[in-house]
Amino acid sequence: MSQTRQLAAQYREATGQSLPVTVELARFDATTLLGLKEIEGAESEALLIEGVHEKLVQIKGRVIFPGTRSQPRVGQLNIKSDWDYTVLVIYNPHYQPQSIYQVSREAVEKAMQEANNNKRGSMTVAKFKAIGQLIWEQESSESESAQ
Repeated sequence: MSQTRQLAAQYREATGQSLPVTVELARFDATTLLGLKEIEGAESEALLIEGVHEKLVQIKGRVIFPGTRSQPRVGQLNIKSDWDYTVLVIYNPHYQPQSIYQVSREAVEKAMQEANNNKRGSMTVAKFKAIGQLIWEQESSESESAQ
């Protein structure tokens, strides 16, 4: 994953385009940093063990590049599939995880109903943060040394 991060950052610097690796990095980082259990064959889902209960987690990732004019968006939140939480891994331009936010299914459904013109099931990163809770954050000394 370290090489993937380096390659993606170098590619972005050289071309201005992003490689489609964020979902794989987000799955890896969410399972590693949060202790989630991977589900075989699921591209962006994992299990969160809460006591004796297993909760299905939808995993999303987003790289935040400086100087971007538009509001960064979270990919489609699939309301039709079965999940309990969505986690969003937020990356710096070097594809290093900076923070992870968690939102319950109920909070996502409520936000989608309030934004009744949102047919694609997406929301801004800012909205996701506003309705969610920060569950992991990179320590500043580690994030500075990773750059």
